[in-house]
Amino acid sequence: MKKTGAALLATATVLTVTACGGGEESGGGAGGDGELTTVSVGVIAATDVAPLYLGIEQGFFEEEGLELDITQAQGGAAIVPSVVSGEMDFGFSNVTSLIVARSQGLPLQIIANANNSTGVQGEDFADVLVREDSDIQDAADLEGRTVGVNTLNNISDTTIRAAIEEQGGNPDDVEFVEIPLPDMPAALDRGEVDAIGSIEPFRTIALQDGARSAVSNYAFPIDNLTVAVYFTTEDVLEQDPEMVESFRTAIERSLEFAQENPDEVRAILPTYTQLDEELIDQLVLPSFPTEVNRESVQELADLAVQHGLIEETPDLDELLPE
Repeated sequence: MKKTGAALLATATVLTVTACGGGEESGGGAGGDGELTTVSVGVIAATDVAPLYLGIEQGFFEEEGLELDITQAQGGAAIVPSVVSGEMDFGFSNVTSLIVARSQGLPLQIIANANNSTGVQGEDFADVLVREDSDIQDAADLEGRTVGVNTLNNISDTTIRAAIEEQGGNPDDVEFVEIPLPDMPAALDRGEVDAIGSIEPFRTIALQDGARSAVSNYAFPIDNLTVAVYFTTEDVLEQDPEMVESFRTAIERSLEFAQENPDEVRAILPTYTQLDEELIDQLVLPSFPTEVNRESVQELADLAVQHGLIEETPDLDELLPE
């Protein structure tokens, strides 16, 4: 962290956005001396982080005395080590990745929610999709089939396995293969896999190409699944608890605003993604509650043990916020 004026910084390779917006004059927060404290945040360019950008636009972070230096990464695999090394103060990640990291002894702690499933089958931002002419009708029918996921041994295949088992199938008889999210619709169309575990916007792209949903794996079988969160390290928490609390306050205000204003969520997407407006209008947005659903995190941890991602569940009191 460093003290700085409210300057807008940008480079060709890293997206950096100032947290100065149209809000009120900065409150006490982390920058109690009137200057803004710059904090670095690693995110992905997806609908999941729209509340963060809305919080910048609305001035919520500035009111807490913070200026955000945002770096867009390809995924949590790049964000987690950057936060652990101190290169970034905060990061965005799916919950399973953090459970695995914490079980490996990495001193990470969840500080705020990011997004949840909508909880509605067929109307969630994640889906297991199949071709229109496929005989796969539900999760149990995936037994003996090949399913594409963006990362093996993570939240996607873990939740798909749980859905298969819940509907009476054997997840051990499913072959999961790793396919980058943008390549999934074409791989499904060519018949290279029987199904894909897709998320927005690639979910909508595949549906427009003729795919259909077999099961919404974030919505079933775990209720109100907390999918992703913002996190930091124990060192950052110990060194600057006031700054962490300011960030938590601002992101919770941002989540509340996003939940109440879905049109604003869609409007902010073109400012940090390359999605066109026609596609944005068709996307299913995540839910943006301010609270992490601890029960769903516990279920993900139990599934991680069951499926061999980790040997034992980490202490969730150390991973989760108070």
